[in-house]
Amino acid sequence: MIKIERPGRGDGARRLPPLKDGRSAWFAAINRGKKSIALDLEAEADREVLEALLGHADVLLESFRPGVMARFGLEWEAVSPRFPRLIYGSLSGYGQTGPDARRPGYDVVAQARGGLMGLTGTPGQPPVRSGAAVGEIAAGLFLAQGVLAALHDRARSGTGRRVDVSMLDAQVALLDDAVSATAATGTAPRPHGPRHPAFAPCEAVEASDGAFVLAAGNDASFEKLCITMQLPLERDPRFSTNAARCENARLLRRLIEAVTLEHPRAHWLARLTAAGVPCAPIQSMDQVMRDPQVTARNMIVDVLDKYGRTAFKAAGNPVKISGQSDPPTRPAAPDLDGHRGEILRWLNRT
Repeated sequence: MIKIERPGRGDGARRLPPLKDGRSAWFAAINRGKKSIALDLEAEADREVLEALLGHADVLLESFRPGVMARFGLEWEAVSPRFPRLIYGSLSGYGQTGPDARRPGYDVVAQARGGLMGLTGTPGQPPVRSGAAVGEIAAGLFLAQGVLAALHDRARSGTGRRVDVSMLDAQVALLDDAVSATAATGTAPRPHGPRHPAFAPCEAVEASDGAFVLAAGNDASFEKLCITMQLPLERDPRFSTNAARCENARLLRRLIEAVTLEHPRAHWLARLTAAGVPCAPIQSMDQVMRDPQVTARNMIVDVLDKYGRTAFKAAGNPVKISGQSDPPTRPAAPDLDGHRGEILRWLNRT
């Protein structure tokens, strides 16, 4: 993948904290293995380089507000006739159409306007932003799906497509259950804290040394939970079905915690796991990075520097494909304009 950046400054993410040896750890993680060339799109020579790149490319991705690419004559309508097989992917805050299309957008804006913040947090407390950049990440995943679909279509039709994804649209799509619930009941769902609103018990409960999560979301799991904890509740009409358990979720949690508070988390995690009841510790990120299941799946990888030394850590690839390697290291993120010579040689422009 070739990353086109502004001369001199490059991608603003290069300066985002935390920094290590003057380099952004976040930039290194998300740009590992890419190649960089700096192009001034107002300079004729650099525009010629870009035109040559587009002639070789399968996909062009851009994440500007609508109208920015048009200032350089690079909007879809101008590029497509010259490169009819090109897939043109656009990711923006609000999409290419609609009354707010030209407004800027950020992850927290998408989370707020798209409803996620209104569903996140503790009842009675201010809304909370998700700890992950859900708006940005979801939009990127939907864009990747759209690009793959367009490439599949091109193999049949021979024609490129424009893929238009917005962070706001992606956020709304993630909340399909909330959309359905609001339409069906006429009432918007509210924050439930660590409890799932549609299953019970499915939440964090307290042990003697802190909280852990259990998820007995069906009758069979609930029966196993009751047997393991010696709670004679599975035939109690207040808890005999999932709907009844949801109606009485607060009482159910108090009854469960009357038992779980007698022992530490490790005791209950071991017993519930042995019984087949879904459960998990609530881990900090440093604990996640040492988790034996996470490391066994190669989900924490080393990002190398240009000398081949480990410089950063990053999340691995969650998509495992048979016959494809999943190495424990990833190549370095590029220096700004660090591959100009290599790219120009590839384009026969040296």
